[in-house]
Amino acid sequence: MFSNYLIGLREGLEASLVVCILIAYLVKTGRRDALKPIWTGIAIAVLLAMGFGCVLEFGSQEMTFQAQEGLGGSLSIVAVGLVTWMVFWMRRTARHLKAELHGKLDQALAMGTGALVATAFLAVGREGLETALFVWASVHAASDGTPRPLVGVALGLATAVLLGWLFYRGALRINLAKFFTWTGAMLVVVAAGVLAYGVHDLQEADLVPGLTNLAFDISGTIEPDSWYSTLLKGVFNFQPDPTVLQVTVWLLYLVPALALFFAPVGFASGKGKVTVADEQGPRPSKASQA
Repeated sequence: MFSNYLIGLREGLEASLVVCILIAYLVKTGRRDALKPIWTGIAIAVLLAMGFGCVLEFGSQEMTFQAQEGLGGSLSIVAVGLVTWMVFWMRRTARHLKAELHGKLDQALAMGTGALVATAFLAVGREGLETALFVWASVHAASDGTPRPLVGVALGLATAVLLGWLFYRGALRINLAKFFTWTGAMLVVVAAGVLAYGVHDLQEADLVPGLTNLAFDISGTIEPDSWYSTLLKGVFNFQPDPTVLQVTVWLLYLVPALALFFAPVGFASGKGKVTVADEQGPRPSKASQA
């Protein structure tokens, strides 16, 4: 449940910050008339992401077992690729996000209502589709027959919306650079588990060999219904009897990804730290006030 909460929080907060930046810029520049098309674009993006998630969930139920496992494994690998790209993209460009969005919004304001809707849709829609895919893959991997994974995602998204509103109101100030660094690192760990589970799905679909070649089997030691088994599965997508290929893929992804993520370059090194004060824009100087 914690890993799903983290996914909802991290992905949802990125989308909330994008919305916060767009809305705050329009309000500060006196363009409240453009808020309606912005909210329209955001609503379309949210509906699209929800629809995409429903298609993934209900569409796969009509398939055979092998087809379900093949689809689940393939989409898990795609989701890991997308979330890895997103984590490293945010690591490099977070400090320029505000200026980039403002530039696109200025162009859209000059072009009209349709461009504003499209700008908001594209800004939020990409995050929404990535979130829907990774949430589906993670919930599929961590499913234990209970609604806890979905509850975790919902709580994470609700927390992200609340934090976004507090950012906009200026009631909350945190170091976003550190926040995205540490949540990004934890998300890489979660992604490694999703990737290993995706490989296991492909093995069960007979698309990848090695299903019976186990790296170890401690299922007799770890009780499936114990609290620590639930914790390990919920956080790391751990299983007590992984295959050799699963463990190999997990290590080959996790070790280099974390090493690169914490490399002292750009955003990860703390250069150009982003804070809520930065998102609110620079304060006017005394000369400009005069």
